[in-house]
Amino acid sequence: MLTLFSRRSFFTTAIAAAATLSVQAEDSAPLIAYVGTFTSPLQNMKATQVDLPPGNGQGIHLFEVNRETGAMKPCGLYQTGTSPNCLAFNATKTVLYSTNETDHAGKNEAGSVSAFAINPKNGELTLMNTVSSGGKGPTYISLHPSGRFLLVANYFGGSVSVLPIKADGGLGDASDFKQDAGTVGPKKAANAPPGSFAFSGHDGTHAHMIEAAASGRHVLSVDLGLDQILVWKFDDQKGTLTPNDPPHVSLPPGDGPRHFAFHPNHHWLYSLQEEGSTVVLFDYDTEKGRLTSRQTISSLPPGFAGSNFCSEILVSSDGRFVYAGNRLHDSIALFAIGADGTLTFTGEEWTHGDYPRSFSFDPTGNFLFCCNQRGDNVAVFRIDHKTGALTFTGNYAAVGNPSHIVFLDLAKGK
Repeated sequence: MLTLFSRRSFFTTAIAAAATLSVQAEDSAPLIAYVGTFTSPLQNMKATQVDLPPGNGQGIHLFEVNRETGAMKPCGLYQTGTSPNCLAFNATKTVLYSTNETDHAGKNEAGSVSAFAINPKNGELTLMNTVSSGGKGPTYISLHPSGRFLLVANYFGGSVSVLPIKADGGLGDASDFKQDAGTVGPKKAANAPPGSFAFSGHDGTHAHMIEAAASGRHVLSVDLGLDQILVWKFDDQKGTLTPNDPPHVSLPPGDGPRHFAFHPNHHWLYSLQEEGSTVVLFDYDTEKGRLTSRQTISSLPPGFAGSNFCSEILVSSDGRFVYAGNRLHDSIALFAIGADGTLTFTGEEWTHGDYPRSFSFDPTGNFLFCCNQRGDNVAVFRIDHKTGALTFTGNYAAVGNPSHIVFLDLAKGK
C-alpha cells in the first residue's frame, strides 16, 4: 500500500517523467527546410521557363535540418516543372505557397501561384490549388500582415497582384492587379563598379519584390527596370492597391533596385540595387508611407572592379547587422548598423558556391543558409551574434539550381 508521502512522490515523479517525455518528443520533431528551385518542364506539362536555360532542380525539395549543426538531410520532394522559385507560408504555417516562374498558366500567357497543404507530422506537401499570377514570370510572394492576402511580383510581366487567401488556406483569383509603367532606366548603372558590364533588367518594366509594411496599411513593390520603389495604400477589406502620395521613390538611373528589408524598428528600410551594387538606407514614415534616402554604400569591398549582380538583403532579428548578397563576386557582405541606422562595411564571406541567389536565417537565427543557384548547393554558415560574422560549417546540401529556402519547425508549428 502506498503511503501519503509515497503517493506524492509517485505523482511528482510521474509528472516530471511526463514533462521530460514531452520535451524529448518536441526535440525529436524535425525542423524542415523547403527549397524552391529552377526546373525543366516535365513532359506532361506545358510550362515554359522565361529567363533561364533548363534548370537542374526537380521542384520543391524537402530537407530535415540538424538543429545543432545546420546539416541538411533530404527527406522529400514535390516534383514539378514550373520553377517554384519563391516560397511563403500562411499565417498558421499549415499551407506553403509557391510562385511558378513560367510564362504560361494553362492557356493564358501568365505565370501562376500554387498552394500546398502541409502534413504536420512530416512536412510533406499536397497540392491544394493553383491560380494565375496575372503576369509572366512571378518571382516573389509575401504574406500580408492580415494573413488574408498573398502579394505577388511578376518579374517579366512588370506587374503586381493581390491573391485572396480562402478559409482553408487555398488561393482565390486576384482581387487586384497593377501594371508598372514609366520610363525604363539606362543600361549603364550610375553607381556601377569600375569596369562593370552588369546589365539585367533595363529592357522593360520588371517587378522584383513586393512586401507590406508592418502595419499592413502600405505595400511596397520594386521595379528594377524603372529604378523605383513603388508605395501603395492597401485596403485590407477589398484586397486592393491604390498609389500612395507620392506613388514612388526613385533610385539612381540604371542601378536597378531588387530587394529591400525593413529594420525591426520599422522606421529604416535598406534597398539593394542589383546592377549598381549598392545598399541605400531610407527613413520610412510609418504613417504616410513615405521614403527618404539618407545613405548609399557599396555592397562590394573597397577597390573592387568588374561585374557584379546583387541578390538578397536581410536584417538580423536584433537589428544590429545587414547581410547583402553579391553574385559573380559570390560573397555575402556584412554591415554593422549604427545607432542612427547608417551602415558600416565590416567584412564579407565567400558563399562556398556560385551565384548566391538568396539566403535565409533558420528559426533560431544561429545559422544562415545560402542558395548558390549555379553551384547546385545550399551552403550553411554559423552566425556570430556578437560580431555578425559568418563561419562556414562545412555543411552543404546538393540541390539543383536552388532559389529560395524557408523553414518549418514541426515541434512548434512555426
